[in-house]
Amino acid sequence: MSLAEHLNALEEAEAAEALRSCCAAPRWVTRMVAARPFPDEASVLAMAERIWWSLGRDDWLAAFAAHPRIGGDVEALRAKHGRSASMSETEQAGVSGASEATLQALADENEAYEARFDHVFLVCATGKSADEMLAILRERIDNRPSRELRVAAEEQMKITRLRLRKLGA
Repeated sequence: MSLAEHLNALEEAEAAEALRSCCAAPRWVTRMVAARPFPDEASVLAMAERIWWSLGRDDWLAAFAAHPRIGGDVEALRAKHGRSASMSETEQAGVSGASEATLQALADENEAYEARFDHVFLVCATGKSADEMLAILRERIDNRPSRELRVAAEEQMKITRLRLRKLGA
């Protein structure tokens, strides 16, 4: 079953739950559910982007809050966000083989990032090693807050696209 067929076949509450696992911004979920039926996957992805970029800071922060810290406590997030946290754990698989020094640096840098920007460091972690993610974090920590919010929103959209495609797989 294609992504569009899958989303179209779900009851409203089921569709909302499935979409929330891709992006936890409540207004994004509500608008995506309302946009059904979709003719094809390209339409789902285009609508996801259109809705995402029509939202603002508060919606973006709500989506970011559903993500665990890179290398952080996924179990705590799983209790809070269920399926979304399980996806995060899979996406962050590159952290599992990291050295103790890298894990400690990630913890320290994440703390500094959150103190500076008031939200979790967000990167599309799929296929990236812990060292790569640490380097990206270190590059981005010097961004202006307005720039970093936009970069994090772009990363969220990458994650959302990947997760939507997984729904249709």
